[in-house]
Amino acid sequence: MSADLLAQAAAQAAGAQQYPAGALYVVATPIGNLADLSLRAVHVLGLVDAIACEDTRTTAPLLRHLGLHKPLLAVHEHNEREAVDGIAQRLQRGERIALVSDAGTPAVSDPGARLVAGLQAAGCRCVPIPGASSSVTALSVAGDAHAQGFRFVGFVPPKGEARRAAVQALAGQPDSQVLFEAPHRVVDLIGLLAEAAPAQRLTVAREITKQFESIHTAPCADWPARLKADANAERGEFVLVLHAAPPAVAEGGLPAEALRALKLLVAELPLKQAVGLAAQLSGAPRNALYQQALAWRQAGGDDPAE
Repeated sequence: MSADLLAQAAAQAAGAQQYPAGALYVVATPIGNLADLSLRAVHVLGLVDAIACEDTRTTAPLLRHLGLHKPLLAVHEHNEREAVDGIAQRLQRGERIALVSDAGTPAVSDPGARLVAGLQAAGCRCVPIPGASSSVTALSVAGDAHAQGFRFVGFVPPKGEARRAAVQALAGQPDSQVLFEAPHRVVDLIGLLAEAAPAQRLTVAREITKQFESIHTAPCADWPARLKADANAERGEFVLVLHAAPPAVAEGGLPAEALRALKLLVAELPLKQAVGLAAQLSGAPRNALYQQALAWRQAGGDDPAE
């Protein structure tokens, strides 16, 4: 599609939205595949007066691909605080400015959070233009059905005891944890995860959305050997998802959380009602819960034994 046709399609799809003047537009850009750029993002990038970007050498080719010519403002981790005043003044004059990172959604591990916070403190409006995010993309195919939620960890310390302690703190958590790592350190990181959480599953996503994308899940303990056998193990961009620790299992092979709920309910309710509620709350099998409650009663009377 030509740049003119793309602009027309973007305007048709997104032009009816309100785009107030004097606002910062936080625009997600592709993490690899240019086709992941939304039509709304294309429209906004064509509408704004200037674009604040992490690296002009990365953003300029993207704009050329879109047929756009916009002033670029370099805003990166070393000058983010200083950039607030200048951009705030431009917004207060009624300009629209977009913020992009090199790839994905700004301010998620990439620069942008300090700029957004400073502009909001100055009374400026910040408008999200959603799109690609490597962390959410990896989570969507990790298949961590037992997680209670997820935590974005980003990069752990690069070396020393701080690195080892940070990795050890990840083990045994009840939620999915998303990590980034540089290619030359990813083998070391996975080795530390194999030591700290051998039984937990790990999804390693490499080159997400790109031509040589690979996404695999295996126990942490299996990953060092897998990487050693892969000649491309240290090539590309990596996102890792450490899956939630397996639920603790206690009596009758039931999760500890299910047993706690059942104990509380059996003490207050008729047996069948207590078992039904415990099954709904925990997801544990009703028959197994019923047999456990009966065993408690037989061992200790009406109240479940400790």
